[in-house]
Amino acid sequence: MSDSPDIDPTVTAELTRLRESIDNIDAAVVHMLAERFKCTQQVGVLKARHQLPPADPARESRQIARLRELAESAKLDPAFAEKLLNFIIAEVIRHHETIADGAR
Repeated sequence: MSDSPDIDPTVTAELTRLRESIDNIDAAVVHMLAERFKCTQQVGVLKARHQLPPADPARESRQIARLRELAESAKLDPAFAEKLLNFIIAEVIRHHETIADGAR
């Protein structure tokens, strides 16, 4: 695209700047998710040690409600935020089940 003679160089420069910002944000999101999963792995070990269930539906409901509120205040679609959290929760539960299976 930047090689196209029909595109204004200032537009190309702005696209590049914005895309670099997006790339940096994506990297930050990945690092934050990695940190989150480090914490949830510790929760999984603690749950397995004390024979607690991998899932905690009451906490999950509270977290979903909390995240929806945060999304609304951040001008992000709450339904999207809920879908994202549900995806993350499903992965956390899967990890907790694996940890519990290994503790038996």
